Amino acid sequence: MGKTPLTSRTLRLRVWGTNACFTRPEMKVERVSYDVMTPSAARGILEAIHWKPAIRWCVEQIDVLKPVRWESVRRNEIGSVMSPRTEGLFIEDQRQQRAGLLLRDVDYVIHARFEITDKAGQEDTVVKHEQMFLRRAGKGQCFHRAYLGCREFAAAFSLIEDDETLPEPINESRELGYMLHDLCHDNSDDKNGTHYCDEKCQPRFFKAALENGCLKVPPLSSVEVRL
Repeated sequence: MGKTPLTSRTLRLRVWGTNACFTRPEMKVERVSYDVMTPSAARGILEAIHWKPAIRWCVEQIDVLKPVRWESVRRNEIGSVMSPRTEGLFIEDQRQQRAGLLLRDVDYVIHARFEITDKAGQEDTVVKHEQMFLRRAGKGQCFHRAYLGCREFAAAFSLIEDDETLPEPINESRELGYMLHDLCHDNSDDKNGTHYCDEKCQPRFFKAALENGCLKVPPLSSVEVRL
């Protein structure tokens, strides 16, 4: 049995943007978004603001603040990946036009906490990293531009302080089906069995549902999360 990890209190961040695409992995060619932001996309936004090997973000809940609306587009994409063994990539020869079903005018509140990992030093305390995140999020600082699923869809964000009233989610409840929780890496965690995977990279899914506009996210170690 591993020791109980040190965790922060629940922190809240509001994120919004003109478009978003949280791509369903079962769609091989065309990009089709999930109805709601995935936990892995939410984690990516938090890590864009503050991340160190000493901490691991855990998303607990995502609130949907605006009705789910769709937009269909066609985009030019490249049909191959550049290799170090090739001299270059000729875009005109590799260009492919693909359809995409995107989300339009999105607005969310992310509820998340972080755990202290085994890679933390003596100076890596919960209070220290909480203050670093609060300071950076409050000033709008990030290591790289946060995005909503795909890098071309930039995300704006603002910190929600503890004494602020939370925005009201939409009044909608429905099943969302199985949703990607996160990708599990065998070299990204401790060996206590909480997140460890035998394979190098495995996607994990959970049965998602909106309850009065709120998406509850089970822990990655929960029995609700499946391969």
